[in-house]
Amino acid sequence: MSKFFSYELQHIDKYTGARAGVFHTPHGDVLTPVYMPVGTQATVKGVYPRDLKETGASIILANTYHLHVRPGDDLVKKAGGLHKFMNWQRPILTDSGGFQVFSLAKLNKIKDEGVYFNSHVDGTKLFFTPEKVMSIQENLGADVIMQFDQCSAYGFNHRQAEEAMERTDRWLKRCLDAKSRDDQALFPIVQGNVFGDLRLESLKRAKPHAVDGIAIGGLSVGEPKPMMYEMLDLMRPELPEGVPRYLMGVGSPDCLIEGVRRGIDMFDCVLATRIARNGTAFTSHGKVVVRNGAFREDFSPLDDNCDCYCCKNYTKAYLRHLNNVGEMLSSMLLSLHNITFLQKLMRDMREAIFADSFNDFAEKFYADYGSRD
Repeated sequence: MSKFFSYELQHIDKYTGARAGVFHTPHGDVLTPVYMPVGTQATVKGVYPRDLKETGASIILANTYHLHVRPGDDLVKKAGGLHKFMNWQRPILTDSGGFQVFSLAKLNKIKDEGVYFNSHVDGTKLFFTPEKVMSIQENLGADVIMQFDQCSAYGFNHRQAEEAMERTDRWLKRCLDAKSRDDQALFPIVQGNVFGDLRLESLKRAKPHAVDGIAIGGLSVGEPKPMMYEMLDLMRPELPEGVPRYLMGVGSPDCLIEGVRRGIDMFDCVLATRIARNGTAFTSHGKVVVRNGAFREDFSPLDDNCDCYCCKNYTKAYLRHLNNVGEMLSSMLLSLHNITFLQKLMRDMREAIFADSFNDFAEKFYADYGSRD
C-alpha cells in the first residue's frame, strides 16, 4: 500500500470468513466492515453533517459526474477541496462517473476514447475520458477515488459484457498513467456482469493494481440477488487479502449481511435516504411504511431498539402525519434513522466477527427482521 494508506486485517470469522479490519486514510481511520452513506451532490440528502457523525458514519461518498456538472470541480478545488467545501473532515470516496455511463445511457455514447454525454441538467455536451475523470477527482480531493469504468447492464449478452470488461481494463491503465496525487487511493473496478469467466478475468487483470483497495462493480443493477451472491462466491478465493474490498452500490440490510459473509469490507448505497423520502424505514422488526393507516394512532417509537434522535423523540403517528402532509422533516428524521440503523448493523456485524459468531448473528437478525429483503 502507499504511504498514505494501509489496511489492518484484525480478525476473520472462522466459520464464514467474514472480515474485520481498519482502513487507515489521511482523514482518519475507517473500521470495517463499513456502510458508507451517499452524498452524491456533496451532501447526504436531508442529514446535517453534525448528525451524520453522530450516526457513526466514518466515510461518505460523493460523485464525480454530478459535481463536475454542478458546481464544477474547479470551484471545489478553489474552495479548498471537497472536505473543506462541504465541511466533512472524515474520509470521502468519489465514484468515477462510471455508474452514470450506465444510468444515463440514453444521454451518452460510449467510445474507446471516452464517453460523450449530454448533461442531464441542460443538455450541455460533455466528454469524459479516464484522464478527465482522474483530473476531476484530483480537483475534488477525495481520499479514495475510482477508476473510470463501463458498468454493463443486466441482460447484456456475453459478447457485450466482455466488450465492457475489456474497455474497463484499458481505461484502468489510462487512469493509472494519469493519476498524479499520492494522497489519493485509486481502486480498480472488477466488471464482467454475471458471467463467471469474465469476472475472474477482470479480477485477474485488476488485482496487480489493487495497491490500496479493490472495488467490485456491475452488481446490484437488476440481477437476482442469488446471482450476485454466486458472483461474489466465485471471486472470493481470488480477491486480495491485504486491502479493503468494496462492493459498489449495495446497501439493503440483507445484502450487507450476505456481502460481509462473503468477505466484503466496504459498501455504499442511496437506498437508506431514498426510501426515507418515500416514508419507509428499516427497523429491527422489518420495514415500516409510516404513511400506512395502521400507524395513525400508534404513539410508539419507530424502533424500540434504536437510540437515534428520531426514535427517542417521535412516534409513528407523528411521522405518519409529517409524511402525509409533505413536511420535509419526515424525510430528515427517517433518513437519520435509516443511516443510524445501518451503522449499528455494521457495528454489530463487526462484533460478531470478533466473536466468531457471524452465522448466529445473521440468523437472529433475519428472524427478528422478518425476511431476507
